[in-house]
Amino acid sequence: MSRGFESHALRIFICTACINEGTSVSDQLRPRSSRSRKLATIARHGRLRRSNPFIALAKVLAASLAVVLVSGVSVAAIATYDVAASVQPDVKLANETAGPATSIDAIEGGVNLLIVGSDSRKGQGEAFGPEDSTGDLNDVTMLLHISEDHSNASVISFPRDLYVPIPECPDPEGGTFDSMSSQKINTTLTYGGLACTVLTVEKLTGLSIPYAAEVQFNGVIAMSTAVGGVPVCVAEDIEDEYTNTYLEAGMHTLEGTAALQFLRTRHGVGDGSDLTRISNQQVFLSSLMRTVKSADTLTDPLKVYSLAKAVTANMSLSTSLNDVSTLASIAVALKDIDLSKVVFIQVPTGTVDGGVEAVEPDFGDLFAAVAADASLQLGGTTGGGATVDPNAPVVAEPDPAATVDPATGEVADPAVPDPAVTDPSTTVLSDSVTGQTAGELTCSVGRTLDDQ
Repeated sequence: MSRGFESHALRIFICTACINEGTSVSDQLRPRSSRSRKLATIARHGRLRRSNPFIALAKVLAASLAVVLVSGVSVAAIATYDVAASVQPDVKLANETAGPATSIDAIEGGVNLLIVGSDSRKGQGEAFGPEDSTGDLNDVTMLLHISEDHSNASVISFPRDLYVPIPECPDPEGGTFDSMSSQKINTTLTYGGLACTVLTVEKLTGLSIPYAAEVQFNGVIAMSTAVGGVPVCVAEDIEDEYTNTYLEAGMHTLEGTAALQFLRTRHGVGDGSDLTRISNQQVFLSSLMRTVKSADTLTDPLKVYSLAKAVTANMSLSTSLNDVSTLASIAVALKDIDLSKVVFIQVPTGTVDGGVEAVEPDFGDLFAAVAADASLQLGGTTGGGATVDPNAPVVAEPDPAATVDPATGEVADPAVPDPAVTDPSTTVLSDSVTGQTAGELTCSVGRTLDDQ
C-alpha cells in the first residue's frame, strides 16, 4: 500500500531579489548575556501537512491559471512551489491577515509585505563556505507596499547597519526574547527569526505588516538565469576582491553567480558602504523588473515557470502567504502597475558611531505618507551607488508655447507644477530620501581597488 500522497501544489508569489554581503556574527553581533549566546542555534520548527490528492490537483490547476493571468507582474518574479519537498515550514506572524477566498482576483485593499534576505549559508552549497561560517543575519530588509487602489507601489530598503529598538520577540523554541533599546536591524533575524524582523519594522514604521517572506542566495542565482540574464549598466569599473566581482564600464548581462555577486558587492561600488550598495541593488532590481515585464519573458511559458521554481526552494513564507489564492491575488494587484509608479526608496539616515540612524522628521514623514496610501515621488537623487544612464532616451522638454496662460499671456515656469493638475494624492518626499523608479534607466557607480 502507498503511504499516501504528498501535495505537489504550485504556489505563486512575488519576490524582490534580496541579497546580502556575507559577514560573520562575530563582526556584527556582540554577546550581551548567556541568553544571547544561544541565539545562533535557533531553529525553526514546523511540519509539512499531508493533503488530499484531489485538493492538491485543484491547487495545481488554480496556480497554473494564475501563472498565465499574473505573468505581467512587476517587482521581481513569479515564484512557485512544485514539489512538497521544496515547501518550507510556515512562519507565524503577530499581525497576520487571513487570505481571500480561493480566487485569482486582485487582493482587496493595500498590501504591506516584508521581504528579508538572510545571509545564512545553511543549504546554500559549498561555494558560500561552511554552513556554520555565519549566523543568520538579515542583511537585506525591504518593505513592499501596494496602494489600496493598486495604482502604485513602493519598495523601501532599510540599511543593515540601521540602529533600531527591537521589541520583545517570540522565541521559536518557546518563551520570548527581551526587548532592546538599540541594536542593528540585521540582528533581528537572529532574535526570533522572521517574525521578530516583522515586529521590529512594525514598531519602527508604525505600519501593520501581515505578510512576510525570507529569501536566500540560491533563489537569485536561479531567478537571474531563468530570465536569461539581467542587463545592467556600469558607469565606472567595479573591482571587488571580496565577491570576485570585476566589471568594466559598459553594459553587462548578468546571471547566476555573477548576478548574485553583483548584488552582494559593497567594496566595489560607491563609497564602499552599505548605503551605496543599496542604490547599486536598485539598479539591478529595476532592470530585473523591466526584464520580467518584457514580451521576451512573458510570452515564454518556460521562463515564467522557471522564475516561479527559482525562488520558492529558497524562501520561507509567513503562514498568511503560504496559500495559492493569497499569493496569486497579490500578484494580480501588482501586474498592471506602470513601471514609473513603482518606486525604490532608501530610508533617510545619518551616520553614527558604528552604523546609521533614522533622520527625523524625514523618516517619520516617509512612513506617514505610506500609511496614508499616498503615491510617492522622490525628491532626492539616485543615491551614491547609482547614477542616471547617460545613454537613456532623452525626454523632450515641453513646448513653452503650449504652457502660455491664455488669461495673462505669460509663459508658465515648467519647473513649477501647476496646482490645478497636480495629483493631490502624490507626496513629494524630502531630498534626503534617495532612490529611483523602476522605469528609470540608471548605471552603477563603480569603485576600483586603487580607491579601497
